[in-house]
Amino acid sequence: MLSLTSEIRTPFHAVPAGAKLAALAVLSVATFSISAPALMLLPLTGTALLYLCGGLRFARAGLRALRPLWPFLALLAIWHGLSRDLGNGALLGGRLLSTVALANLVTMTTRLEDMIAMMSRILAPLAWLGVRPGRIAFAIGLVLRLTPVLLDRGRQLSMSWRARARRRRPGWQIVLPLCLSALDDADHIAEAVRARGGIPD
Repeated sequence: MLSLTSEIRTPFHAVPAGAKLAALAVLSVATFSISAPALMLLPLTGTALLYLCGGLRFARAGLRALRPLWPFLALLAIWHGLSRDLGNGALLGGRLLSTVALANLVTMTTRLEDMIAMMSRILAPLAWLGVRPGRIAFAIGLVLRLTPVLLDRGRQLSMSWRARARRRRPGWQIVLPLCLSALDDADHIAEAVRARGGIPD
């Protein structure tokens, strides 16, 4: 799940988080059950239509959020092209793109608070084993919230590197600043959580 809740209102914003997560699970299983590359057009087309239900602006925002997937899709295409197994590559690429796009649609149309509350209810049976569901749900919420932030921070560092060293592409040089930035964010988040009474149970 790559994006945050979209400010562009869509019909999906009114759907409860539990219903969207259940639909996501069913559609993901159905997508992975497809074994013919040609039939993979069905979930891809259906997912595109779902995005278009929110309007062109929403669809463009969803497409931008899927940018981190393109290197993986390109790698799949190159590998299966070299191994002369393009059919299987198209199948794997279609599964990856459609399932991640559907998950992204859920996060774009669901408030983080609703997602955390839903995850707490789903994980509630684990309390019998001594696990604190609220803490797990809180950690999942932090991952959903901070992953796009870290991706954007990486893009900013890459742009800064290109501005200072135009002849060299950014590589390992931005890893340390990105890690230090993530640790600094973790410190600020920990202080904010502590100031609000700690992690909820």
